[in-house]
Amino acid sequence: MLKFLFSLSLLTVLCQLANAQNTVLPEYPQNYFIRPLDLPPIIAGNFGEIRSNHFHSGLDLKTNQREGHPVYASADGNISRIRVQIGGGGNALYISHPNGYTTVYMHLRNFNDRISMTLKNYQYRMQKFDVDFPLLSVEIPVKKGEIIAWSGNTGSSSGPHLHFEIRDTKTEDPINPQLFGIRIPDQVKPVITGLYLYHLNGEPFSELTPKQAYPVSGVAGTYQLSPQTVVTIGGESGLGIACSDKNSASENSNGPYSIELRIDDQTIYSSVWERFSFENSRGINSHIDYPAMIATGRRIQKSFIEPGNSLKIYKNVINNGILNYTDQNIRNAQYIVKDIAGNQSVLNFKIRYNPASVKTSLIPEGKRFKFNQVNEFDSAGLKLNLPLNTLYDDLNFTYKNSPMPAGAYSLIHHVHNRLMPLNGALSLAIKADDSLPVELQSKALIVNRLKKSQGGTFVNGYVKTEIRNFDSFYIMTDTMAPRIVPVNISNGASMLNTSKILFRISDNLSGIKTFNAMINGKWVLMEYEPKTGTIWYTFDELTAKGKNDFELTVSDMKDNLTNYRAVFYR
Repeated sequence: MLKFLFSLSLLTVLCQLANAQNTVLPEYPQNYFIRPLDLPPIIAGNFGEIRSNHFHSGLDLKTNQREGHPVYASADGNISRIRVQIGGGGNALYISHPNGYTTVYMHLRNFNDRISMTLKNYQYRMQKFDVDFPLLSVEIPVKKGEIIAWSGNTGSSSGPHLHFEIRDTKTEDPINPQLFGIRIPDQVKPVITGLYLYHLNGEPFSELTPKQAYPVSGVAGTYQLSPQTVVTIGGESGLGIACSDKNSASENSNGPYSIELRIDDQTIYSSVWERFSFENSRGINSHIDYPAMIATGRRIQKSFIEPGNSLKIYKNVINNGILNYTDQNIRNAQYIVKDIAGNQSVLNFKIRYNPASVKTSLIPEGKRFKFNQVNEFDSAGLKLNLPLNTLYDDLNFTYKNSPMPAGAYSLIHHVHNRLMPLNGALSLAIKADDSLPVELQSKALIVNRLKKSQGGTFVNGYVKTEIRNFDSFYIMTDTMAPRIVPVNISNGASMLNTSKILFRISDNLSGIKTFNAMINGKWVLMEYEPKTGTIWYTFDELTAKGKNDFELTVSDMKDNLTNYRAVFYR
């Protein structure tokens, strides 16, 4: 069945490539990898599409909204890494292949027996549920088409599916799996929904940059503005586009493979989702109009590049994509948006310089931070340190504070605003109010405007932490221990006809840090699903017959502890 599906997929690919409109794809091994599921190739997400703070690094293969489909090794190789993550990819496997690539399988329900035993032995050795460990190449070899696991919904998955990646083994850069012949049937052209003009005029891009939106219309891949519309620019300007892509197999809106901007038949900007580095993936927040994304959810892809944006997806870029004309000639402009199957959509429009069109940004008063240096800010009650490359461009940093809210131990510090993205973590320290008792200093942490914990440690009168977003922050304390709710166990209960001990756990503020269970004084493995707050121990050979003493201890990030004890019988 797998061979049949692969042959059918290859035939589809060849037909698509034959009809591709001048799309030149990089050369990667073909016919080497097979699809990891024996299901029709339908995706919920494609490579490179826009996600929160990152580009999507693989294909999300649909599993008919069910768990438990066999997952096959895409090629011969060896299991090189096993990971169990609370959130993120959940249960994940990495297979290294002799051709220099690694395939990755995430959100798995469970692994085959050999892998499961290796994982369990390691978890018991580390006495930890969430683990991430490498394997020697000789430990678990696998063959192409071998069942390695079953699909699931673990980690931060929002529904049952398989997340599948192909990476460069040396660099760990993810590469578009469809470039290896693992194609999704696609005869649908991308959709273009909007054109945007940004009046930069020598100032860094921000939420205050004057912007104009131009609605577009079109059919069959040919788009245009209203017939009489000419995009007028004054001074330095940039363009942006809103677009998406679908395929023939599903109605999900995904991201395109490439976006190209041409002025008078010359390419001045293009972005291509062939591969990228995880190290730079957060640069997505510079690639898009981040303020629009946060404020309205609109996904506008800018066609000009900020100086602190180190993404490697850009090609054939002139003057960082910035337009700067001084004559009033009308120029022909064109956006070409393609998917990986070669289907393309084109937006044709005209631009012209007009000095009367100059629009300047309202630059707020504040301290000027340079994107290419370390920046510090020290005000009464607040200290900031922004390491090198934390910003995408220069910033007029603004700050103010407001009175201490009920239950807090500091002023509210309004640190710039949440519409300005950061390229990395910065150090934040807030001075604690004198009303913070000495005995609560170890329980102090920083929260944002939504009262969500940012962590923190009390040091010399300040609570210090690292943040990745500007926002409003203040100090609170967490003295409340986590909650443990037994689902199917009670003291003296018979568990003879039950396969597992089940609980729900939660925490009010700082979050769950650890959970550990003991049966008759020996550590046992509790598995955890954070989406439901469910934790369980599956009975195995470690459970004695007759009377058993059970103890579960759960701690939060501020080391508040809750214990649950019970005697049960098997």
